[in-house]
Amino acid sequence: MKRFQQADPLARRIALVVVSGVLLGLLLWRMVSLAAGVNRTAGSAPPGRSPAPNEARMQTVRSSDGTAIAVWRSGDGPPLLLVHGATADHTTTWRLVTADLEKRFTVYAMDRRGRGSSGDAPAYALQREAEDVAAVVDAAGRPVAVVGHSYGALAALEASLLTANIRLVLYEGVPLRGDSLYPQGAAERLARLLADDRLDDMLVALYRDIVKMPPHEIELLRAQREAWAVRLSNARTVPRELKEEQAYVFEAARFGAMRTPTLLLVGGDSPSRELENADGVAAALPDARVVVLPGQQHVATYTAPEKFVREVVRFLQE
Repeated sequence: MKRFQQADPLARRIALVVVSGVLLGLLLWRMVSLAAGVNRTAGSAPPGRSPAPNEARMQTVRSSDGTAIAVWRSGDGPPLLLVHGATADHTTTWRLVTADLEKRFTVYAMDRRGRGSSGDAPAYALQREAEDVAAVVDAAGRPVAVVGHSYGALAALEASLLTANIRLVLYEGVPLRGDSLYPQGAAERLARLLADDRLDDMLVALYRDIVKMPPHEIELLRAQREAWAVRLSNARTVPRELKEEQAYVFEAARFGAMRTPTLLLVGGDSPSRELENADGVAAALPDARVVVLPGQQHVATYTAPEKFVREVVRFLQE
């Protein structure tokens, strides 16, 4: 340090410029590296490195109307497709159960149309969602177990009429009559909140007034900030799904010839209508059963992930 202070002033300035340049270069390199990491597809491996065995890799499947459906593949074993419900995407509903499922299955977690990395189309209908699920199943080229939650369960059930390569686990989502789920004026209140851009209030009202989730479960969802941000970003897909669900009527005759093994999961503390709906659907399907998850409601994938996985695995490994 003493020799540096005694150096020629010009040499001192040159040294300072060189050191500053090196530090600036290191800073820029670090910023570029971080940006590259952020811009990689979620779950993909860094350039030049093969994905780790359980690291999710994204692929796309074209649905019958040409819409690109994004699917994340991970794990090893028989294929298992996860179909999330309203406001969610592949990163939310299944975040606490995926790791356990990957130990036994090749997991395919899809983004339903209109959210995440999937495409969309101007015209919407539940039938399009069913076609999306069937397209992903058929792309696997072998029989696939499908786990559907909430609205995703309804899409999965309808998909069973479009492909034979399927085995179903449906967790609270298939109403005998969709209009029975909606208190008078509830859908209109949600529409007003959405029009006022009160997305957080709209989601809370959806879960409280229609799904009938208790306050502590709603707060559990809100506490997961990244997942809640995803739900807020998907809030504008809610009205079209509510419209389709309200109009839905389960017609037993349509499923009379279906031979798809089906498990219907219901939370033991869920509103009584959920068990009534599950029992009604199971009675109409040739090969179906109902299993109640004691102490649970609509989000056992969060509140009791081990119990949820245990029932799914028990059914699929029979």
